[in-house]
Amino acid sequence: MIHTPSRRALACAVACLGFVLLIALGARVDVAVPGSPVPQSLQTLAVLAAGVALGSRWGAAAAALYVLAGAAGLPVFADGASGLSVLTGPTAGYLAGFVLAAGLVGALSDDLPKGRWGRQIVTALGLALAGHVLILALGWGALALRLGPAAALSAGVLPFLWGMAVKSTIVAVAAPVLLGLRQRLNI
Repeated sequence: MIHTPSRRALACAVACLGFVLLIALGARVDVAVPGSPVPQSLQTLAVLAAGVALGSRWGAAAAALYVLAGAAGLPVFADGASGLSVLTGPTAGYLAGFVLAAGLVGALSDDLPKGRWGRQIVTALGLALAGHVLILALGWGALALRLGPAAALSAGVLPFLWGMAVKSTIVAVAAPVLLGLRQRLNI
């Protein structure tokens, strides 16, 4: 564990930036989804892992810094996109959902059972699914303003349910390790 406040803050900041990088790398693994303006990527996996590993405040900070980096012009979004136009485009709701989901999962993962890997994994699966549902709900809402509710559901939610299940399972299996990082950082 890191004990002094300045060393702890520095370690948390470095971990936060590490998760910003992981989210950006997750955006590089994207698959076009037929009939959808939104690609399937590994961003949400990294966003939710940040919430579990860094807690509410630092997890949300990692997601927010990622969004801000892209808005500032760094090519960190899917397909190497960047700029403010992405924040008003088809993926805007999903990006807003990243910040809220990382914070939610971070806050709720504070109560994950300590030392019981099986219970941690099952509980973390529920949290990761909830985080994905929040991201998809906000993405659907923003997309519905452009396409209408039914078309947004078909293009922006339904094609992503399989990815939600797979990525939530990965976050859940990794939860004991992610919680170990949080304990080491003393967050």
